[in-house]
Amino acid sequence: QVQLVESGGGLVQPGGSLRLSCAASGSIFSINAMGWYRQAPGKQRESVAIMASDGTTAYSDSVKGRFTISRDHDKNTVYLQMNSLKPEDTAAYYCYLNFVYRNLFGKASFSTSDWGQGTQVTVSS
Repeated sequence: QVQLVESGGGLVQPGGSLRLSCAASGSIFSINAMGWYRQAPGKQRESVAIMASDGTTAYSDSVKGRFTISRDHDKNTVYLQMNSLKPEDTAAYYCYLNFVYRNLFGKASFSTSDWGQGTQVTVSS
């Protein structure tokens, strides 16, 4: 089993900043990628930022230059620093983990993905 614990959401004024964090734990042999998605009411879930195991990052055009993804490898934790927030950034933000499962023998098993429970970000004056 794998657990993803998110934190850092909240209410912020336009132009403000927030930092989200997501800590992964459990039967993880290795991590292929970690990232963030978001879903606004009435809209589909969309990717925001992702970081591969080699440190390569990718961002959606709507957040480039404002959001920064980073990762603490020792803690299996991914962060999303969000600056210059806009009302259109309001959404539930979900942590995404793509990893290799560790079996009961402690060996690498299959690759799979998991999601956090979501943390609400509201940008409003």
